[in-house]
Amino acid sequence: MQTIGLCRFSYPAIGGFQVEHDTIEDRIAYLYAEDRLEERFRLFEHVALPCLKHQTDPDFTLIVVIGDSFPARHRARLDAMLADLPQAVVEVHPPRPNRELMKELLNKHRRDPGAPCLQFRHDDDDAVAVDFIERMKQAVDDAAPLMARERIVGIDFNRGYVAEMGSNGISATEITRAYYVAALGVHVAGGTARTIHNFAHHKLWTRMPTVTFTDTPMWVRTHNGYNDSRQKRGAREVAVEPIGPKLTRRFANRFAIDVEAVTRAFQEPDLTLASRQSV
Repeated sequence: MQTIGLCRFSYPAIGGFQVEHDTIEDRIAYLYAEDRLEERFRLFEHVALPCLKHQTDPDFTLIVVIGDSFPARHRARLDAMLADLPQAVVEVHPPRPNRELMKELLNKHRRDPGAPCLQFRHDDDDAVAVDFIERMKQAVDDAAPLMARERIVGIDFNRGYVAEMGSNGISATEITRAYYVAALGVHVAGGTARTIHNFAHHKLWTRMPTVTFTDTPMWVRTHNGYNDSRQKRGAREVAVEPIGPKLTRRFANRFAIDVEAVTRAFQEPDLTLASRQSV
């Protein structure tokens, strides 16, 4: 079954952000600020991409959306990171309403709109388990009658880790949280133009039937200096602790996250990251 993921990499959408700006020029300046992009690249390279490059089922497409004003030197760096991920397709667009464009791109990349497909969102600072694609497809088989009957069905894996990456390594804690953006997918019936971007992830269960799996951790959600969802007032703090050898092995085996590589990346004395992102 065709499986399509979508990742916005600092795309200056109109709407779709918790952080608000007066003009699109202000938004672009914020998104392309050097220290912010440096953090995004480090998390993208060491958290978001390795898990996709090591999927047990490599049959998927990842749409990476960037703006048409994305600086050329950063585009070259992005292309280099994606060079060994043949599933990745970069889409370049001017600022447009977020939901409108993301829906359009997901439908554009359906090989056969008359056939069902799976879709997921992938934030540039989060990881999914290396068997995420395999598990989503298995979920379709597990709930086959429901999938056949409904136009769209949510697939939720509600266990994972909140983690902070920094120059002293990784600190994390395991949590259970339903309908997080990481490792959340939908099954879309053939002939249906709805997409995962039609819905706010935390309200998915109010708009469609869903199936939830809670047997094993399936995602790593990073808390960092530029989490969009954590910029709003009242964002909940999550206590984390430095991970030990057992969790270090789990992060490597389950999410393809190399703790030593993360540590080295955040020890680089570039811009303000080393001081701001120590844990």
